[in-house]
Amino acid sequence: MTTSKAEAHDTSSRHWSRIQEAGTLTGMQLVFVIYRVFGRWIFSLMMYPVALYFVISRPEQRSASLQFLRAHYRKSPQSWRSKPNNIHVLLHFKSFAEVILDKLLGWRVPIKESDFVLTSEERVEKLLADERGQLIIGSHFGNLEFCRGFMHRYRSKTINILIYDKHAGNFVKMMQKQNDASRLNVFQVDEFDVTTIMMLKAKVDSGEWVFIAGDRIPLSGLERTVDVDFLGENAPLPIGPYMLAKALACPVNFMFAYRHQPANNKVVFDVTQVCDKLEIARSTRQADIKKYAQQFADKLEEHCLRAPFQWFNFYDFWRPLAHCSEEQMKHANKE
Repeated sequence: MTTSKAEAHDTSSRHWSRIQEAGTLTGMQLVFVIYRVFGRWIFSLMMYPVALYFVISRPEQRSASLQFLRAHYRKSPQSWRSKPNNIHVLLHFKSFAEVILDKLLGWRVPIKESDFVLTSEERVEKLLADERGQLIIGSHFGNLEFCRGFMHRYRSKTINILIYDKHAGNFVKMMQKQNDASRLNVFQVDEFDVTTIMMLKAKVDSGEWVFIAGDRIPLSGLERTVDVDFLGENAPLPIGPYMLAKALACPVNFMFAYRHQPANNKVVFDVTQVCDKLEIARSTRQADIKKYAQQFADKLEEHCLRAPFQWFNFYDFWRPLAHCSEEQMKHANKE
């Protein structure tokens, strides 16, 4: 059998969508109960044994965490006192637990403007003053709920989030029940068919925003991806966000929000305007998409270098299907 970009050789790894997320609804509810009973400081201490449990019991996620942290180390060795090991993986998992709590609090407790550090107040004000619909490309770095919480202060902004993961959709729907005033809609999409694109186009044309993640390959596998440089290695990124941007013909932005300890644990909030209308020529389609995807990868890398423990893609990011069997690939293509 000849090998190709979408083929693999053994069964030691899986598509990210088939790896069970640690943050189940029951677990999220338990996290909030612990916080309410004991407070943030005790909660943080209690998360160490919880993180240790996941380090021991989740070998795929443990391996993925170490892979990323060591890629960060190779790119920025001056940021580390020693080469990352399982102790650092423990801290990484513990950061994930903290983010789950922040997601819950982002829905239940109003986020104050003073909680944020804006990388560019001018860019943020320009975006908020723009009455046009926007496509926001985010990631699984940091906490998207901070973005939602920040924008929630501007009641005229209706946000539509596109997700692939049903667990994430269930979580958001659960949280929406805690905040009746939320102007946020969640759509679980497997692919962008004509009906979906027309629905999103109508929303954007009426001034609404659409959020989509730009850092996970589609359920169909690697065929609809482009390779970019990320932390010094080739990594596949989806072409979907950029094809959607072309179809919507609206302004495109990258957006990141995450806690950064050197900034007194405040939330770093960054917006980068990409273009007013994304252009992809038929004759240079692949090169044009790769250009935009690389811009996203560069911005993602910039923030990852600042706060590595805010990275929450717990799968083999650089070779996500490199070890999938042919049977697993067929299954992933059906999902």
